[in-house]
Amino acid sequence: MIVLSHDKQAPILGLPVRKAMSVKFEAFGDFETRVRDSFQRQKIMTTIGADLTRVNPGEVEIEMPFSPELTQQHGFLHAGIISTTLDSACGYAAYSVMPEDSAVLTIEFKVNLLSPGKGERFLFRGSVTKPGRTIMVADGQAFAFDAEGNARMIATMTGTMMVISGRGDLAG
Repeated sequence: MIVLSHDKQAPILGLPVRKAMSVKFEAFGDFETRVRDSFQRQKIMTTIGADLTRVNPGEVEIEMPFSPELTQQHGFLHAGIISTTLDSACGYAAYSVMPEDSAVLTIEFKVNLLSPGKGERFLFRGSVTKPGRTIMVADGQAFAFDAEGNARMIATMTGTMMVISGRGDLAG
């Protein structure tokens, strides 16, 4: 069991630091392998070219290169792709602190699209803000990076995740 307590998110690649309440995370067993194995079974992430690049208790990051196949009519990353990837980031952040015999399902989320999805690559971060035995709340942030590596926040998400106890990682 790993216990991690922090009162702010670590800055990633010079991105803004978001202050939060102090939250204690309890990770069970080999949480990182469990999260990565589940992510590999998510075919949509493979389809859009997304990679799980960081897994910590209560926080994950997913990165994805720009692809013209994932754009809307104006050439920006489609809002559905942004929402899908933020949902995965928030879900896996929650899953990382669930007991080993649990599965995760999203039961609600809200996305704010802040800026057009225009960039060379994208980073999606999910962080647990309220852990719980049956319900967890997570926040997500999506960033677009230009060719010089400058980041711009393009979306945020707040999601509610359900802990499905005693079911392992549910199969479809």
